Amino acid sequence: MKPRGSIASLSLIPLLVATQIARADIGIGVVGPMSGNFAVFGEQMVAGVEQAIADINAAGGVLGDELLLEVADDRCDRKQAESVANQMVGRKVALIVGHLCSGASIVAAPTYNNTGIIQISPGARAAQYTDERAGPGTFRLAGRDDQQGSVAGTFLSNHFADSRIAIIHDDSPYGAALADATLKAMNDAGKREAIYEAHPASDRDYTPLFSRLASERIDVLFFAGDHTEAALIIRRLHEEGLPITLVSGDTLMTEEFIAIAGEAGEGALMTYPPDPARNSAATDVVERMAQRDLIAEGYVLYAYAAVQAWAAAATAAGSTDFAAVSAALADGTFQTVLGPVTFDEKGDVRLPAYVVYQWHDGDYAPM
Repeated sequence: MKPRGSIASLSLIPLLVATQIARADIGIGVVGPMSGNFAVFGEQMVAGVEQAIADINAAGGVLGDELLLEVADDRCDRKQAESVANQMVGRKVALIVGHLCSGASIVAAPTYNNTGIIQISPGARAAQYTDERAGPGTFRLAGRDDQQGSVAGTFLSNHFADSRIAIIHDDSPYGAALADATLKAMNDAGKREAIYEAHPASDRDYTPLFSRLASERIDVLFFAGDHTEAALIIRRLHEEGLPITLVSGDTLMTEEFIAIAGEAGEGALMTYPPDPARNSAATDVVERMAQRDLIAEGYVLYAYAAVQAWAAAATAAGSTDFAAVSAALADGTFQTVLGPVTFDEKGDVRLPAYVVYQWHDGDYAPM
């Protein structure tokens, strides 16, 4: 069982946001959704980086210099992401942990590469982020949408061979990409869908969708979208007497999902990388966070590992220079809370991609 607490209760965050970077300090930026539907994940990123900075500084910093935290909100919006990227250039940070959403990560990446800032995203999953890499300073610790969709689609085909399956996405870039990849993998495995369509996140009138699910006698709903909407949908379905099994992606990996879904969330399935909180390499960090009443869930440890990898690369290079650290990240192996981390020639992480988890009794476990 995971330690209980709320990332949203991080009352110390404002005190940790640096407004001035001293000459002997190194700025570490965290950029993601600090407001809006995905704010819980932005808070997870801040919590992870905050802990990493505290631990690294306690051990002497990086090359004798302390790390300082800079936080910015991109709301997972592409235009806001461009603006925030330029703000971070002005703050002279050495590393960006972010952005979370793929679209924001993609539009910000050229700015960081052109101005000598390393970018390691813990959440960008679109293939384009590294397939069309902005430069040598672009990396990610997240698995790719095509990897996640392959696991989800194969799972649906194998475990629900005799069920009627609907694939619905929220019309966001993330949702559409995950739904498309899942559909392809499921079809390739020999299973056909009963429904495939978009339901925009802005449309909270679920009546037509529910009527369609009922008329098509859907047994399993694969929903590609944010955890809040997934929770509202499954709760409403169960209230209306439609016992449909929910399967979704990595956004369900937060206790906020089960808090909103209630009993209807019992048995919900999701794809997510092997949970780093259950990794022996993360035990000490998880315990230190638990002492602060924080849960090392979702993107917390991925954000922590981003700082770890960058710090180790800078130490190996003997410099925080962009070119030196980029080369060290590309060539090295780094011991992190995720386990040993290496990157391929595109900047994609070489880690086990995805497994399927299930919510049960307020907790989740691998299938």
